[in-house]
Amino acid sequence: MSAHIGKRLRGIRKRRGMSQRELAKGSGVSLSLIRKLEQGERADTRLETARRLAVALGVPTTQLVAEGAADRAASSATADEWGGVRNALLAPVPPDDLDEAPTVAGLRAAVESAQPLFSGDKLAELSAVLPSLIRDAEAVAESGPEGRAVHMRVMQLTGWLLTQTRQFEAAEVALGRALGASSDRLQSAVTVSTQCWLLLRCGKLSEARELAIRWADEAEPRMSRATPAELSAWGWLLLRASAASIRDNRPGEAAGALRLANSAAVALGREFAPDNDFLRVFGPVTVALKRTENAMVVDRPDLVLKLAPQIPVNGMRPTSNNRNRHLLDVAHAHARSRGYGEAMEILQGIRASAPQWLPNQRYAQDILGLVVAKRRTLTPEMRSLADAIGLPL
Repeated sequence: MSAHIGKRLRGIRKRRGMSQRELAKGSGVSLSLIRKLEQGERADTRLETARRLAVALGVPTTQLVAEGAADRAASSATADEWGGVRNALLAPVPPDDLDEAPTVAGLRAAVESAQPLFSGDKLAELSAVLPSLIRDAEAVAESGPEGRAVHMRVMQLTGWLLTQTRQFEAAEVALGRALGASSDRLQSAVTVSTQCWLLLRCGKLSEARELAIRWADEAEPRMSRATPAELSAWGWLLLRASAASIRDNRPGEAAGALRLANSAAVALGREFAPDNDFLRVFGPVTVALKRTENAMVVDRPDLVLKLAPQIPVNGMRPTSNNRNRHLLDVAHAHARSRGYGEAMEILQGIRASAPQWLPNQRYAQDILGLVVAKRRTLTPEMRSLADAIGLPL
């Protein structure tokens, strides 16, 4: 969050003729936090909090935060664990210095064998195997079209994974290389979708929205003869546009993008993964998950709890990021509705199915923080979960 949020908050509030107490009442944000922000004692707050303040003030979120409300960067422990990956990406070994020259066929086989690690969120294993994949990908990048294609795929997966683990600068490098190596418009759209996600996590809402809309406009297919791959690419770009718009207090644009995404999903008729690529899975269930996410962003836990039972998530992979992200929304909705036991049960379930994914989710920390705040003493299960996800003391 930009250090100047307090000045902007105070200036906009005064222009609206609101007192700090009136803003607190209208936004649901505590008076003490508003005072700390305006006095410069706090220069950081969640994007969700900034959005609530912006709604109460009647301005886009970006006018308040000026593209500054971002997820925290990776913890020092995560940064240390992934140091080898960043080094391989940012300081590639010259091909002549490799012990054995890689082949395109060998690297392609290695990437395919590692796919279950990526789709299954096996982060510890990936931190060990990814450096060699990156070095080999850089070595074959100029060997011809097939070499560029496998290099693009490694960079695409690396950028997605680094975004997942909040290593944003390195993620930007990897995704930029993936986009530069792509000769396929649909594959490029996959990379752009991840770039939009990266921008969202960095708090760059306007940039994410504009990028997603521009690419969605260019990728829009003729519905009467659109291929499943085209529908998937277009649909995901629209979902990114919707996600950026709803967080920027633009509900009309968010709803419009979501309607178009739903039309793509209806035309597709089912969940589909072009080329069996887990990053491109799209369909009616994916759109339903994002509709529920938007409802939680605008603080409608009642709507989340109404929509969630209608979504058949049990058929999705236990470690699916979309599924688990949705379950966090449901847990948040329960916590906001004082269903603390239900929220804990969901968090424990995610921990069991995706133990390496959950600690990287600041959202999970915030949800558990709501539960813990209402308890005088913590149960052993709460203490264990708090330690597992790194809830700040």
